[in-house]
Amino acid sequence: MSGEEFTGTMPVAERQRFDEAALERYLRTQLPGFERLLEIEQFRGGQSNPTFLLTGADGARYVLRRKPAGTLLPSAHAVDREFRVLTALYGSAVPVPKPLCLCTDDSVIGTMFYLMGHVAGRNFWDPTLPGAANVERTAIYQEMLRVLVALHTLDYTAAGLGDYGKPGNYFARQIARWSKQYRSSETERIEAMEKLLAWLPANIPEGEETTLVHGDYRLDNMIFSAREPRMLAVVDWELSTLGHPLADFSYHVMLWRVGEGEIRGLKNLDLAALGIPEEAAYVAAYCRSTGRAGIEPEVWDFCMAYNLFRIACIRQGIMKRVLEGTAASRHAREAGERARPTAELAWQQVEQRLGA
Repeated sequence: MSGEEFTGTMPVAERQRFDEAALERYLRTQLPGFERLLEIEQFRGGQSNPTFLLTGADGARYVLRRKPAGTLLPSAHAVDREFRVLTALYGSAVPVPKPLCLCTDDSVIGTMFYLMGHVAGRNFWDPTLPGAANVERTAIYQEMLRVLVALHTLDYTAAGLGDYGKPGNYFARQIARWSKQYRSSETERIEAMEKLLAWLPANIPEGEETTLVHGDYRLDNMIFSAREPRMLAVVDWELSTLGHPLADFSYHVMLWRVGEGEIRGLKNLDLAALGIPEEAAYVAAYCRSTGRAGIEPEVWDFCMAYNLFRIACIRQGIMKRVLEGTAASRHAREAGERARPTAELAWQQVEQRLGA
């Protein structure tokens, strides 16, 4: 499926409509000089928190992210946490949209939401960056790495995020959390998931590290300048927390391990001809920039299996919302149906490590 189907905006879906007059009244109390809304559109991309583009009468543009309607899984769709991390990071070496206001009063539009400034720029869905020159491709990949290194080396305590998560035991806590969420949204038995649910917690690598992690650091969650290979903002911080940097980095590097079909990937492509770094070179650059000696192969493979497991859990949650009629995206069913193949790919990573 082409990224164009997820790019841009569309009219607000019927099931996502809300009281626009109530929103206008609220925004008048929060935004100096705000008078009224000229237009509200819904972004096509995103499976989790419905996201909307608002245009004011004066031409100013804003982005609204809200919790979806319906019964939600515990701790999911935490837009208040997103707003908190945007507030902490705004103005730092990690570029983010400007946070404007958080509304925790469900009576305004039916669910909690927050507002941020609209960042105009380029959003890529295809990691081969069609249409870009090789030199620009190289620079964009360097920029992605630069921002992730800035995130993982940020003094999160000084930024006011010392209590944004629990330091230590990150993999154990995350596996337990995602396992619970998976069970809460399970719609069918998936054999590969059953194996992963048993194997992952029993094979967590030794060693603890804690940094601020994004949780979904991928190309389509980044906005680049229209004129140069410079990142203007990282968006979709829903899964951010204090965690293990290798969980975050390996999720990002899964791009090199998968081909077209699972997610948009780089597997089996002639990267040198595209100006895109090889996985080994990219990982080495990350290690140099963060002062890490290297990454043990068994740790790296565990991280890959863990991240695919997590994606399978997320997709299972989407399928549950599809069946309940509360899924945010028009492509939700297709994403939800990929829970099984994603789980099977994750177990393949384990089997390769075990020499099966």
